[in-house]
Amino acid sequence: MVYVIAYLTAHAGKGDDVVALAAPLIDATRKEEGYISYDLYRKPAEPDSLVFVETWKSRAALDVHFAEPHLKTFKAAMADLLVEARVEVVHPEKIEVI
Repeated sequence: MVYVIAYLTAHAGKGDDVVALAAPLIDATRKEEGYISYDLYRKPAEPDSLVFVETWKSRAALDVHFAEPHLKTFKAAMADLLVEARVEVVHPEKIEVI
């Protein structure tokens, strides 16, 4: 298994927009082969700080996810909404930052 932790910081007041745009992404991702869990969380005191926490059966399954049109659409929509994004892929032996 591999885990993904994606930290997103939206521009001030844009956290709700990110959550709304993430809904179709989350629905589509949960139908993918290799998906185990895929959840989006917000910090209650910082509504523009969001974190995706994901679990995948393998790095190969994650690679397929990265190529999916629904993820590409989400990433394009986020271009003007995010101040910062950091994605960590956690393997048993290492952490990749992408």
